Order: sequence, then C-alpha cells, then structure tokens
Amino acid sequence: MFSTLTPLDWKRRAVKYYPEKVAVIDEEKAFTYKEFAERTDRLSIALHEAGIQKGDHVAVMLPNTHYMLECFYGICQLGAAMVPLNYRLKAEDLEYIINHSDAKMLIVDEEFSGPIEEIAEDLSLEQIVVVSVPGQETSLKGVDYEAFLQGTAENAVLPEVEIDENQLMTLNYTSGTTSNPKGVMLTHRSNYLNAANFMYHLGVSQDDVYLHTLPMFHANGWGGVWAITAAGGTHVCLRKVDPPHILDLFERHHISLLCGAPTVVNMLINEPKANETSISSSPRMATAGAPPAAALIHKAQEVLGLNMIHVYGLTETSPFILYCEWKKEFDAKSADEQAAIKARQGIELAFNGETKVIHQDGEEVAWNGEELGEIITRGNVVMKGYYKDAEKTADAIKDGWFHTGDLAVTYPDGYIEIRDRAKDMIISGGENISSTEIEGVLYQHSDVMEAAVIAIPHEKWGEVPKAIIVPNENASATEQAIIDYCRAELAHFKAPKAVAFVDALPKTATGKLQKYRLREMHWEGPKKVN
Repeated sequence: MFSTLTPLDWKRRAVKYYPEKVAVIDEEKAFTYKEFAERTDRLSIALHEAGIQKGDHVAVMLPNTHYMLECFYGICQLGAAMVPLNYRLKAEDLEYIINHSDAKMLIVDEEFSGPIEEIAEDLSLEQIVVVSVPGQETSLKGVDYEAFLQGTAENAVLPEVEIDENQLMTLNYTSGTTSNPKGVMLTHRSNYLNAANFMYHLGVSQDDVYLHTLPMFHANGWGGVWAITAAGGTHVCLRKVDPPHILDLFERHHISLLCGAPTVVNMLINEPKANETSISSSPRMATAGAPPAAALIHKAQEVLGLNMIHVYGLTETSPFILYCEWKKEFDAKSADEQAAIKARQGIELAFNGETKVIHQDGEEVAWNGEELGEIITRGNVVMKGYYKDAEKTADAIKDGWFHTGDLAVTYPDGYIEIRDRAKDMIISGGENISSTEIEGVLYQHSDVMEAAVIAIPHEKWGEVPKAIIVPNENASATEQAIIDYCRAELAHFKAPKAVAFVDALPKTATGKLQKYRLREMHWEGPKKVN
C-alpha cells in the first residue's frame, strides 16, 4: 500500500487525463501532454543508451525553454539526478560546479556555451549535448539535442527504474560569495512536497496558464516545473525576462499565474508599456527572493492589476517554508495596509513542516512584532545536506533544525516578517537598524525606481546606513532631499547618512540583490563618513 512520493508521477497523471491538452508553449512551438511525455521518454531512452544510469548526475545549462522542462522529467525518471546550472555564472564557477557535482554529461544551450568552451578540456564529463539555437554558433564539441533524441535504437522502450523517494533528485548549487558554491541535495520527497505546497497555496488548477518568468534553474523554478503538470495546467516558456514581451504574452496566452523576484515586479511596473496595457486575466504573481517593499506590492496591484502573493524560502528548503496567507478580514483594510500585510513572509505552508523565530538561546521570540530572532525550520522540505560537505551541513542544520540566517519578528497572529539577513543588519552605536525597513520607506518616494541600503564605516558610530538608489526617469531628488525624506518617516538614527545614485544595482540571475558587491564597492576607497 506504499506509493513513492515523486513529482514524476504527476506526468503520468497529466498524460492519463489531459493527453490532447496543450502542455507546453515555447514561442511558436506547442506540445500536448502526450507529445511532451513522448519527448521526455525519448530523452530518457537516449540518456540510458549513452550510459546514464540510476544515481548518475547530469548537468543542464538551459534557459526557460521546453528543452529545460524536458530535462527535469527525462533525467530524473531514470533515477539520475539533474544538476541545474546558472548560465550567467563565470567559467571558473561553472568548472567548479560541474566537476564537484560529479556530472557525467552536460546538456547546454548554444547561446550560453561560451564559458563551457573556455573550460571544456578541464571538465570531467563523458559527453556534451548541445541545444542548437538559430543564429548562434559554437565550437563546442557535442551532439545535437534533437539528433540525440532521434538517434536511439528502433523500438527502444523506457527502462523501468525503481525510485526511492529519499534518493537525490536534483543537486542545486547556491551562489558562492566568499567561498565556493554549495550543492544542495534535494530528494524526490522534498521536491514532491514543495510542489504540493506550490500547487495548493498558489491555487493552481487545470485552467491555469503559467508563465515561466522565474529561471527554472533556480530551486527548480520554485517547484513550478512539477506543480503545473500536476494540475494539468499549461506551461508557457520564456527564454529571457523582457518586460514588453511579457506584457504581450499576458494577453496572447491569457496568463493566469507567474513567479518572480521583486526586481522582476519592479521591471514590469516601470515598463512604459505597463500604463498602456490592460491585463484582462488579472494574473496571480508569487514573489520571493528578497523582502519586497509594501510600496512595490501596492504599485504592482494598482498599475498592472496583479494579485500579489508573497512566499519565502531558500534553496536549502526546496524552497518554500512560509507564505502570506490572505484572510477575509484583511479585505476591509486600506490598500496601503493590505500591501503592508502582503510584505510579510507569513505563516507555515501545509506540507513543509515547522518554522519559527528564535533567540540565540533557542527560545522562541514573543509574538509581538518587536523581538528580533533568527528563522529556523525543520520538516519535509529541508535538504538532505550539502553535497560532499559534512562540515557546512553541520553548521546549517543543528539539533534537527535548519538555520536560515534571516532575522525576523513574529506578529500576534503568527505572521513572520523578515527584518534583514543577519549579515545585512546595520549596527550603529549599538542600535540594530534594518536595511529592509529603510528600503521600504525609499520605495514610497516618487523619484525612486530601485533602492538598496548597506552599512558603511563611521568613525563615531562604527557603521551607518547608506542608500544606493536607481532613480526614476526625470527624477530630481538630491542626496539631502532623500535623507530629509527618510528622517521624516523614520527615527533619525535609522535615516541614511549618505546616498548614492547609480544606473543599476548588482543582482544574481534570479534577480536577487547582491549586497555584498555593494559593500565591496562602497567600503573600498571612499573616506569614512564623519
């Protein structure tokens, strides 16, 4: 009576009940669930004939195309583990990850093959498969993806593989800032339960048309690669984040759901075309990756009519562990109050396990919205550990709890709200200052498109806040005007002591702000603020 928990079973269900329904749309191409299943099965057969077996690792470096979606199923149903790669990484990082992951094969998009060409001779790979892209050329030696699929033996059948739900399904590498990237081991069970959370809490149904704005390589598209198939919905692929194109797709395909970091939300609402676009489908959009400012959520709902859903998690937790559940009683609040509530990370999801905020002594903080502590979690979605790194695994998982490093408060209703990453908290004259709190105020200023706040050295106070701002077009605010604005909205000691205006903020491929790079830029060279 035991059935293995694996998201792969949802492909079987989709083919059984929705064989002729469009499963995947990728620009001018479209595949029904029956056709999509045939392609993924053909990929599995080709991999098997190439020597890939249960327990082997296959690295994949592709954008959000149907090929990437096929790999999640074709590789994993063999019992092999998929290693999704960030195609924006430098060659040396890719070399480390591919070799450290023990990948036997790499499937790579021709457009992003340049870094692989640089390191090809130093990779411990047995074979490379290249997805051809019109107009692109590569000197990389590898077999063409379509030829790889079609080159299988005639009448070959999908090998039967017994899968243990606790075996490795995906090996997802986190970005390395001060050290090498870490390989997060996610199992069939953790991926299944996270995707179940995605499906249930984001309200996924067979009528949904899901736009893959979020990179699939990032924590397996937060589970969207599995959840949409589970419900029999339609996947709409997106090769790159292009706001005008996204707005076109909203109407062309009647997009009903998407996910993305706050920076993607910001790109959409600041796209000039947004003011001219009426989105009839009123899409739901889940956002995470950095604490979104309430003002940003308010603008997204007001300008584009998006129904914003705030979720929170980490690669190490598959990734969801909190979401901002909307209660009917919130409907009576003002638009600003609603946006402030939606900016909270929220409460536990149904299938992830237990999450709470604790003091350094391990005791839970009071539910008063004031006591600051660290978010910790345990349960079904926590990683198996870091690949080949017992020491870092032990540092992260203590007494059965995964420590996130995020500092937060808990409100009387149990809703958790992040105040900062532990490493981003500003300690000025002994006072803790939340950089995200200041950013939330800055986003309310009409001249601010994007904002980040970091600590800079100060001779008297040790460190003080500095705001780095990407201004809106035709903005006129000066450094002093921004400081005065913040002093009017915040306790004076929390207001930035310096402001810099820049053209862009450094971000990861998934849109997460890289504050460590800002600190490197603004701590080196400039004299200390007095």
